Amino acid sequence: MYKNYIFDLYGTLIDINTDEWSAQLWKKTAILYGYKGAHYTYRELQREYGRLIDKEKKAVHRRHPEYKVIDIKLDKVFRALYTQKGVKPSKNDIQFIASAFRCFSTKYIKLYDGVIDLLDTLKANGKKIYLLSNAQRCFTENELNMLGLTEYFDGICISSDEECSKPDRNYYQILFDRYGLKKHESIMIGNDWQSDIGGAADFGIDSLYIHQSISPVIEGKLRSTYTVMDGDVFKIKKLTVK
Repeated sequence: MYKNYIFDLYGTLIDINTDEWSAQLWKKTAILYGYKGAHYTYRELQREYGRLIDKEKKAVHRRHPEYKVIDIKLDKVFRALYTQKGVKPSKNDIQFIASAFRCFSTKYIKLYDGVIDLLDTLKANGKKIYLLSNAQRCFTENELNMLGLTEYFDGICISSDEECSKPDRNYYQILFDRYGLKKHESIMIGNDWQSDIGGAADFGIDSLYIHQSISPVIEGKLRSTYTVMDGDVFKIKKLTVK
């Protein structure tokens, strides 16, 4: 039926809950920056983090005026938080602070029931599996490895790398061009009615919407080819693997 299965990650394969507003997160992160000589109060750090994100978004818009939905590399923000305090961080320093920030902000992370069964079934049937995620590589790469997902993917696109996000057609096109995919052989599977499903429909490929507790509220027409409203991952293979 389909040769290529393109998955969203968070809310589709991975169930995650994060909180980047917690004072404890910013207090702990400020301590880590202070260890290297970049001294912030936690409120100052939070404020500068937001300011630098806005600055980087404007820079991406200038570089890529053709993109309607952009993303940034948070690595650049974590680096700038050092350099504006006169500290020159190493690559390892950036990787560490990004990992610590993600760890401090994560309440839980786990695979949804049925994910490994689904991916094993697709592989056993000779299907190709791809990731198209609105995410930060400095967070996501570790989480893919930790949860044993990396080995399943025949290709991975992470929005921070491309500075472009779903539902932008350009982001879908990057994946298809890079891996030589054909639209009529491909299906997008995701839990966001707009980014995953609307984006797939606009790009011209079939899709499956799976509703999870962290899915955004559906505020328009759901344009999916298939629908799983109860979050049951096991139903995906029943609907799409023939």
